Amino acid sequence: MKTLEQVAASLQGYDPQALRADKAVQFLQTLVTPVAQTELVALMSALGRVLAADVISPIDVPAHDNSAMDGFALRGALLQPGQPLKLQIAGTALAGKAWTGELTAHQCLKIMTGAVMPAGLDTVVPQELVQVDGDHITIPANALQPGDNRRFKGEDLCKGKPALLAGSTIGPAALGLLASLGLPTVEVRRKLRVAFFSTGDEVLSLGDVPRAGAVYDSNRYTLFGLLTRMGVEVLDMGVVRDDPAALEAAFAQAAAQADAIITSGGVSVGEADHTKAVMRKMAGGEGGVAFWKIAMRPGRPMAVGRIGPAILFGLPGNPVAVMVTFLAFVRPALLQMMGAQVEAPLPLKARSAEAIRKKPGRTEYQRAIVQTAPDGSLQVKTTGQQGSGVLSSMVVANGLLVLHHDQGNVAVGEEVDVLMFDGLI
Repeated sequence: MKTLEQVAASLQGYDPQALRADKAVQFLQTLVTPVAQTELVALMSALGRVLAADVISPIDVPAHDNSAMDGFALRGALLQPGQPLKLQIAGTALAGKAWTGELTAHQCLKIMTGAVMPAGLDTVVPQELVQVDGDHITIPANALQPGDNRRFKGEDLCKGKPALLAGSTIGPAALGLLASLGLPTVEVRRKLRVAFFSTGDEVLSLGDVPRAGAVYDSNRYTLFGLLTRMGVEVLDMGVVRDDPAALEAAFAQAAAQADAIITSGGVSVGEADHTKAVMRKMAGGEGGVAFWKIAMRPGRPMAVGRIGPAILFGLPGNPVAVMVTFLAFVRPALLQMMGAQVEAPLPLKARSAEAIRKKPGRTEYQRAIVQTAPDGSLQVKTTGQQGSGVLSSMVVANGLLVLHHDQGNVAVGEEVDVLMFDGLI
């Protein structure tokens, strides 16, 4: 397990007082490790879980050569270019029941989709292409090629070969694939446990009486939604007041129960609260926690470290900054801790519908709306005011317009990157 100092020493250009967003991602990639424990779960409970080991196919899928459609099975060698072919229908092959009869050279077999191809037959002509006359069919010239419409044994999955790889997140298609192998259970990583709480005397819980200078806690609810959508086990610890004893007790409880701890608020430079001091104490001093000034907007302040075996993520207090820093840094780190294969999400390319001012030297994540332009291309515009407290803009937006560290002003019509929200928030 690497210390924060070791991780920092391995990164070129690491500067906690002016940290590039991509360097923060690299730091976390090096810091976190997947949970080791695994468990067997029933297939119906496996959706969203991460495979702990490769799934080796115990059978061939399909188990036999079979027909890809309803039609007539025949010997492809009988087909001659430019000539129609007349064949006698010798019987019918149904799905789930092998046909065991014998055919002469110029006989064919009516066959249903999925039915096993009888020995010697290798081609299926769709029923809509033939002319049926009693117990005979006529196939028009050049209607098909030998081997058409035949599914081969093991064409989908081969016995003894990997069907799914460790680190894959099991989605609906993977559930179906596992079921097609006849597997009732699958080995997955145990669920990641994540504790989270908000900090600050100004934060109201729902149901509290409003008072001047206080705000209702929205961060816990957005974090709950973000974490639940990831499929982790969540531990909501509520709002913790700006009191050293209360904060220390909350961190101790979280570290004892969770793999990761997420807080919101109390990490800004020069804040006159106790959160940073307690973080340092619980993490074992300066070497156990790093306070970053990330060159980004929104979400400049962030803390990362360890409290015991648990990874600590200290996020800003502003609602939009919480969501952006979670999507940019925390979510990829948690996926890695879950054992998932982590790949940077592919951004969409869209043309900017407006001019955007941007100075090189920081990464900006602007709330945006992607639409289809009249010419069919993708077009993106910002939601307007980009203040980090404007949570309503995250509801209106369907993605984040990502302006990279070295990028400058954007002209109307210029292509930009967009990280879409679908499946994330």
